[in-house]
Amino acid sequence: MRKVMTRPRRRPPTGRPSTSRPPTRTDSRGPTPSGRPANPGRTPVPAAPPTIPAQPPPHPTEVFAERLVLVLSGQRPLYWVARHIANTAFDDLARLAELRPLGTDGAHRPTIHRIGHYQPHPETYEVFARIATGPRLRALAFRLHRGADRRWRCTAVETDN
Repeated sequence: MRKVMTRPRRRPPTGRPSTSRPPTRTDSRGPTPSGRPANPGRTPVPAAPPTIPAQPPPHPTEVFAERLVLVLSGQRPLYWVARHIANTAFDDLARLAELRPLGTDGAHRPTIHRIGHYQPHPETYEVFARIATGPRLRALAFRLHRGADRRWRCTAVETDN
């Protein structure tokens, strides 16, 4: 049995970079071959900008959990995920989207607290997630299946009632 629990990843900061100047350093290499100092007036040399480590792409379970939460909370329309949902799961999702089980009073947006999955087959994930809607925790479960076209599709969706 292969059961995995994951935490939602911290997203890299988005938006504009800070307007503060990068840290500077002085050049202390000594004189150049011509005998003149390398940096006669001690003019600061800007330091190299920090590099942001590359993050691996998000796991399909994380992507689908975010998409389903947005649809089930009423933040996105049902057709936004229609091409990623299989036949009978689309009917279930349409029924659930009408009820807006993850909708709140507008003061709080639903957030994913924990995502886990079980892989019964290499091409299939059974996913369970805890969703916070204000002070309340809700459950979301769905199944992902990789089709012949190598794309992931949701084949079942369920929430706690």
